[in-house]
Amino acid sequence: MSAYDTIIKGGRYFDGTGASSSIQNIAIKQGKIALVSSSPIDETDCKHIIDAKEKWVMPGFIDTHTHYDAELIVSPSLSESVRHGVTTVLVGSCSLSMICSEYEDASDIFTRVETVPREKVLPILKKHKTWSTPKQWVEYIKTHPLGPNVVSMLGHSDMRVGVMGLSRSTDIRVVPTEAEMIKMESLLQESLEVGFLGLSTMCLKWDKLDGNREWSKSLPSTYSKWKEVSRLNKLVRKYDRVHQGAPNAAAILQINQYMRECMGIFQKRLKTTLISRMDLKGSVYLSKITNLAARVTNFFNGDFRWQVLPTPFTVYADGIDVVFFEEFGAGELALDLKDKLERNKLLQDEKYRRDFRKFYGEKLSPRVWQRDFGDAVILACPDESIVGKNFADVANHRSIHVVDLFLDLVVQYGTDLRWYTTVANHRKHVLKKMVKDKKSLITFSDAGAHIRNMAFYNLPLRMLKLVSESIDEGDAMMTMEKAVWRMTGDQAEWFSIDAGRIQQGDRADVVIINPEEFKQNLEQVSWAEMENFDLQRLVNRNPGLVEQVFINGKLAFENDEIVPALGKEMGYGTYIPAH
Repeated sequence: MSAYDTIIKGGRYFDGTGASSSIQNIAIKQGKIALVSSSPIDETDCKHIIDAKEKWVMPGFIDTHTHYDAELIVSPSLSESVRHGVTTVLVGSCSLSMICSEYEDASDIFTRVETVPREKVLPILKKHKTWSTPKQWVEYIKTHPLGPNVVSMLGHSDMRVGVMGLSRSTDIRVVPTEAEMIKMESLLQESLEVGFLGLSTMCLKWDKLDGNREWSKSLPSTYSKWKEVSRLNKLVRKYDRVHQGAPNAAAILQINQYMRECMGIFQKRLKTTLISRMDLKGSVYLSKITNLAARVTNFFNGDFRWQVLPTPFTVYADGIDVVFFEEFGAGELALDLKDKLERNKLLQDEKYRRDFRKFYGEKLSPRVWQRDFGDAVILACPDESIVGKNFADVANHRSIHVVDLFLDLVVQYGTDLRWYTTVANHRKHVLKKMVKDKKSLITFSDAGAHIRNMAFYNLPLRMLKLVSESIDEGDAMMTMEKAVWRMTGDQAEWFSIDAGRIQQGDRADVVIINPEEFKQNLEQVSWAEMENFDLQRLVNRNPGLVEQVFINGKLAFENDEIVPALGKEMGYGTYIPAH
């Protein structure tokens, strides 16, 4: 018998199915789990032996909501996720794949929404984008030196622009012709044939276009009539794939359209996941509405899952540049202006300020931001005397309205004024209830996006810590085996992909964790280089928590360092089709 490539000895083994964990030895050979045994494994000629005593050994995590679409092209290691134990990522979320549209269109529908600079993304797409169909993209990805495994949605905005053009697809007066609908159906069917997980759509009006051609229009998907979406869903339903969507937060009852599509009444049910169920400070009732919607839909033979972020939702902002100001007219007006001088002139206008104060004072309209500057802390400012304070305290000290203070600071300092606020998931007992819900999908990291805000690259670790703490407190939310399953096998099963388990014969995507290191603050942020973008981005760092990561049996991360070959050599991640 030939030697094993790697043996992992004596760790607490979680297989990704939710079954009881136990102390096991694991052998890896040629990218597969060759043996799982409670007895010692023959180590003859095995060059890589890991002592995992008192460590946890589990499947690599699956991140089913990322925006790595551009980064994947030039930095395929996706090291920021791999270092936290993620071995499979989903791209094409929120209607924003980069497949069918021309390179400039793909850039303009992506960069402002996900706040990755257009001047970085556009040259990447111009140089590298040689595909225009799902099949061509898959062929490209299969020859690419991937870090983690990749799965994909087909984005509705991307597909719509590819068929209709940017201008027509963002004109409320234009309905796609029958020929255009047939072309969209053809592209969607092709994507499903080559293993895409389904269709991603967007109804939220905040997300706006970049570039000079159709600047500040909403994403193309938001201009579609539901009849168009429903027609596309017929194909998704036929292939038993997934519809990923985002309802309009300003018109919450619009969720009824998703509910009707999902229910299996007089038709085959449609797997549906929406972003996002949160315990919002500003709209506490929305959490109850979303819970009721899920229960009703699943009662009527639906297969519906809200995406739930298992951690407080903290937003970082530079000046006025943060998406939740799109919620109300005055904020939207400011963000629509590119020119700094024009924007500052607007922010100084007294009528504009009265309107801003009026919107700021509204407490009953649906909203994500709690509209409370007293709950927002200044992180950085050229005026160091106000750093560490909230805006309300500074306003009170200066005897002015807090909105006037904020706008004065933005005019004076622009994006040098940096601040943060927690908008949701602030009540731990409510967060636990949402996470415990069997129909929650534990995801929504937004990895790859919001480089000066926060993408939750270590989301799976935050989930495990939340559960671990509940066990230590004697009020277990679920077993640790169940928690691991929710981040691995559960998502793989629901999306119908071959991942998330490490039983004998499975691909060896393995993570080894030191549970003693959960004592760290996993919400702590720092800055790190964004590979090949010449940018610094806001990230998490949890030294010593993840000890090793294997992808396809190959060591990808160890000693808090990414292996140099990751993203440069073939043999690590692969494209995983839905089955």
